[in-house]
Amino acid sequence: MARTTIFVPGDAAALALGADAVAAAIAVEAARRGIALRLVRNGTRGMVWLEPLVEVATPRGRIAYGPVVAADVPGLFAAGFLAGGAHALCLGPTDEIPWLARQQRLACRRIGVVDPRSLVDYIACGGGEGLRRARAMAPAAIVDAVTESGLRGRGGAAFPAGIKWRTVLATPAAQKYIVCNADEGDSGTYSDRMLMEGDPYCLLEGMAIAGLAVGATQGYIYVRSEYPHAVDALNAALAGAGDFLGDFKVEVRKGAGSYVCGEETALLESLEGKRGIVRAKPPLPAISGLFGRPTLINNMITLASVPDILARGAAAYRELGCGRSRGTLPFQLAGNIKYGGLVEVPFGLTLRNLLYDFGGGSRSGRPLRAVQVGGPLGAYLPASQFDTVLDYEAFAALDGAGLGHGGIVAFDDTVDLARQARYAMKFCAIESCGKCTPCRIGSTRGVEVIDRIRAGDTRQIALLEELCETMTQGSLCAMGSMTPIPVLSALRHFPEDFGDKRT
Repeated sequence: MARTTIFVPGDAAALALGADAVAAAIAVEAARRGIALRLVRNGTRGMVWLEPLVEVATPRGRIAYGPVVAADVPGLFAAGFLAGGAHALCLGPTDEIPWLARQQRLACRRIGVVDPRSLVDYIACGGGEGLRRARAMAPAAIVDAVTESGLRGRGGAAFPAGIKWRTVLATPAAQKYIVCNADEGDSGTYSDRMLMEGDPYCLLEGMAIAGLAVGATQGYIYVRSEYPHAVDALNAALAGAGDFLGDFKVEVRKGAGSYVCGEETALLESLEGKRGIVRAKPPLPAISGLFGRPTLINNMITLASVPDILARGAAAYRELGCGRSRGTLPFQLAGNIKYGGLVEVPFGLTLRNLLYDFGGGSRSGRPLRAVQVGGPLGAYLPASQFDTVLDYEAFAALDGAGLGHGGIVAFDDTVDLARQARYAMKFCAIESCGKCTPCRIGSTRGVEVIDRIRAGDTRQIALLEELCETMTQGSLCAMGSMTPIPVLSALRHFPEDFGDKRT
């Protein structure tokens, strides 16, 4: 008799909410009843408010129950949940939960669906097809497909992926490298972590395809040190990969906790065993990168999007989205939001759609006053801009705002935006690599100036604006040049929080 399969997430968010205790309780209760089960620790589906989410494989499909605590488990068994029985925690078929059903997942389509440590599961769910097709193509043809798809870097810069790939392909060298930037450090972001923990083979496949495209045989995944579960999942996937990647070799490297190492040249310095500080450009990493060799550096979601492009064709991917923003982006809802979690949809929805149709408004029940999009260096947007279309160019038109890595942090009407502006400057002062003066010194002076403004000296506002201009124009990398974005957006849209009565 076939064993019933139960899915309990092993994702870090689910673990923090008690998933291990739930899994243990299920195993104990099944043993007490003499029931043989197959317990799979899958990734989270991204509905964090429902974690731990337990799923049962039935002839009708997977039935979801949540949020489950260990004390609920005996009652679930008594209600016949192994057959999808009715219970107060039953959410019905997982795929029919409206929050999931309204999404269009591509890069994240297998997260929560597969056993992340099983290559067999990955292949059975459509994995490997992109790599199979890429092996029958010339390198230039693979690059053409990525170019024609319209894929842009998902790490924040939104640079066209095809241009970077073609540069590495065209640069002759005996050794080239693929580097995955998984140093996910922006506030409110966790899609990289979810993918590493829930579908690591997708990333490995994307890197192998990139290797075929540009002539690289060695890859590195640079993971932030705060992601131990992701590191374990990646190493387990590599151990079980067999000949799936062919001659392409991958190593997982842990970062040392520096936010600046999310910048590609600082990341390369760190990979080489040096202090993680930015390099002056040129030369570009695509020409002289890791150990002075041509190096293709892409964000994780960028690389995880590649297998689908090769499997389904560039045209199918390009059909999704709007304007120059093609395909999908996994948005991450966090902060004061009722339904926080991962939402992957094509570009073209509005920020309001995400905040209310998916997020359900604020968790506190109070009006949403502002959202920060794109991490700690992203702009604070007021409610009057919530109808902005989720599109790279539309956000860039909002005085330097950006989608970044897709992180969205919501605030209700109790937020003090002057305090948030101070946080941006303080964050920069702490995380600056120290190489350039505008960033290193400017951020520290910025904290001092904002403190004087908050103490009532509004004459300092003009000085703050001048300081922000210096940081924007003089900093060596985005750390210093983008820190003024949240500061100035807060000052522009919420002047009352600074005591600014200028007209």
